[in-house]
Amino acid sequence: MPSRSAAFEARLKKRYAAERRFKLTGLVAVLFSVLVLAFLLVTMTINGVGGFQRTELAVPIDFTEAGLTGDPATLSGPDATQLLEAQGLASVVEFYAEESLGANASAELNGNAWREVATAIIADPAILRTKQTFWLPSSADLAAGYEGEGSAELQALATDLAEQGKIDKRFDIGFLTRSDATDPQAVGIWGALKGSMLTMLVTLLMAFPIGVMAALYLEEYAPKNRWTDIIEVSINNLAAVPSIIFGLLGLAVFLTIFPNFRSAPLIGGMTLALMTMPVIVISGRNAIKAVPPSIRDGALAVGASPVQVVFHHVLPLALPGILTGTIIGMARALGETAPLLMIGMRAFVATPPDGLTSPATVLPVQIFLWSDEIDRGFVERTSAAIIVLLIFLLLMNGLAIYLRNKFEKKW
Repeated sequence: MPSRSAAFEARLKKRYAAERRFKLTGLVAVLFSVLVLAFLLVTMTINGVGGFQRTELAVPIDFTEAGLTGDPATLSGPDATQLLEAQGLASVVEFYAEESLGANASAELNGNAWREVATAIIADPAILRTKQTFWLPSSADLAAGYEGEGSAELQALATDLAEQGKIDKRFDIGFLTRSDATDPQAVGIWGALKGSMLTMLVTLLMAFPIGVMAALYLEEYAPKNRWTDIIEVSINNLAAVPSIIFGLLGLAVFLTIFPNFRSAPLIGGMTLALMTMPVIVISGRNAIKAVPPSIRDGALAVGASPVQVVFHHVLPLALPGILTGTIIGMARALGETAPLLMIGMRAFVATPPDGLTSPATVLPVQIFLWSDEIDRGFVERTSAAIIVLLIFLLLMNGLAIYLRNKFEKKW
């Protein structure tokens, strides 16, 4: 007996030791994942902070001596910028920039800097009766010199301006309101962000209802036969197909039907809907299977029709699981680049899209295009765009999680 008891105690200690090792392994895996995620976020934030800033020069302008005229009624029209340009606003900005900064520094002022002054005047015409100091974007070369890169001459010029307090790297709110440009000092993310929103809207409106209806039919109504098995296998295979294949499908089908909508959110959304739909169907079927049979039996027992059982009882209980699959599918679609490149959504789009059929680009494609530029300014802008993409993804997923928790029911 003592020997049996000792052997039992030894086996028990061995099992407890194995359990402790398993728990420790799981804890280490979680900590490692958290550390990798933290490292990724910190690195991206450090690299991306500079992308939300731009190098600017201080230019004081005395409008009382500039000779510009304008009244609120005139400057509120659609041609206000052209009116100020005709009055010589660009020359006024150039004159005061040279007077304040010197000839060499004023030559490094961004060519479209006067447009920002025009925007400020249109927003508040009273500026024309005052003296104002504007922080206007510098050229990309001077910005590089301020960062310690580029030619030694521009680095020395930037150092001299910094000592005088006439150059600084400031937060660029316009990065969130402008569209793409060839100058890193003038680029913005709003065009790509709006294109992503419209594309995701089309994707959701197409993939979600069709995917849910397909899942309901296959699980509740479809006969269990050979053809149903083939359909199920096909859907499972489609969920694993490389995304570029869906881009080829969109190129061959959608752009053939709608040849004038190339690079439009409508075509991009339909292409991504094809890719997202299998994920929604698979998660929807699993969620419907998870609803207890007693729910169906109870509803039928109190006189509900089969359709009422499905739409009044089964679907509401399965909706949280369906939304989980939708979150996964939409998150994958938001980060996709390959299928959108295939349908032409890599065009240079300088204005935000007006609708679903306007030319547009999306955040992943914009990031891809900027990452291919050699200018250091675009490197920082790329990191900032990645941060915007992650924030957009978190907001989209947060909304989906909120809806999932709201509809979740316990039994």
